[in-house]
Amino acid sequence: MGETSSEAILSIKNLSTHFFSLEGVAKAVDGVSFDLFPGEVLGVVGESGCGKSVTAQSIMQLVPEPPGKIVGGEIYYHNNNLLTLAPKQIRKIRGAGIAMIFQEPMTSLNPVFTIGNQISEMFRLHKGFGKKQSLEAAIDMLDRVQIPSPDKRVHEYPHQLSGGMRQRAMIAMAMSCDPQILIADEPTTALDVTVQAQILDLMLKLKDDFSTAIQLITHDLGVIAEMADRVVVMYAGQVVEQAPTNELFKHTLHPYTRGLLSSIPMLGSRAAGNAGELKEIKGMIPSLYNLPRGCKFSNRCPEKMDICEQEEPRLTTMGDDHRVRCWLHTRT
Repeated sequence: MGETSSEAILSIKNLSTHFFSLEGVAKAVDGVSFDLFPGEVLGVVGESGCGKSVTAQSIMQLVPEPPGKIVGGEIYYHNNNLLTLAPKQIRKIRGAGIAMIFQEPMTSLNPVFTIGNQISEMFRLHKGFGKKQSLEAAIDMLDRVQIPSPDKRVHEYPHQLSGGMRQRAMIAMAMSCDPQILIADEPTTALDVTVQAQILDLMLKLKDDFSTAIQLITHDLGVIAEMADRVVVMYAGQVVEQAPTNELFKHTLHPYTRGLLSSIPMLGSRAAGNAGELKEIKGMIPSLYNLPRGCKFSNRCPEKMDICEQEEPRLTTMGDDHRVRCWLHTRT
């Protein structure tokens, strides 16, 4: 975990992204705000369907339209609102300034082009390299992400690589133009535990080498504990808690965050007399087409009060850098 600057490199302010269908309007992202600072790893955590990936797609302006649409808010990168820029300007920033890697590289890598061709394209588009120079740069990037025999692998197709190597190739492509921000969307989900650890260590090494800030999207709080400087917890399209990592784990405020932490398998739980039993958050995330009135977590919350079903709590600052959206910590 590295030192961070006091001025944010990326600021998300009241971002809202909705999806429109015959069923109605799904509020996938509903008034989300957070900052990303140079040199830090910001963890964004929550169950599937909480809006983590759509938030990332909104930053990159990759939301499919239709049915999706960014309906409100601001996304500032170096004090420029990305939502006001022309598509050509966004394409220059995408890849060179802000890069993204996805959880399943086989859906992101083009199966009919070699790995080298796809990485080389980044150097040709953003740095103006010629064919030979871009291929040499691609080989160098494959070497930096610790792919063996990079001069041979550069001529292979995605299906010829293992899952771990494909993810390394995606990281090589993302880091090829020295981006200031890397958004990693569940980068280790489809990998076995050993390869997961290697990929996460690689990301931290590249972060230090390239001085890149990382927005790490995951459902794995174990990964968050190891990697992140700060954490944003999302539920039903909203930020429900955010804090420095140590603070979040020591002084968890939101019942949803406590539920996530309680569901983590703990070594020694059998010895403690728990028979290794895992706790679950009962119920399901509400439909984004039919969100409950008041607190979005109220139908699953073990600490629910009457006001929770009537009014939505605001995001309240508790202490120096700990914010929570919960009536247990909010006064009318």
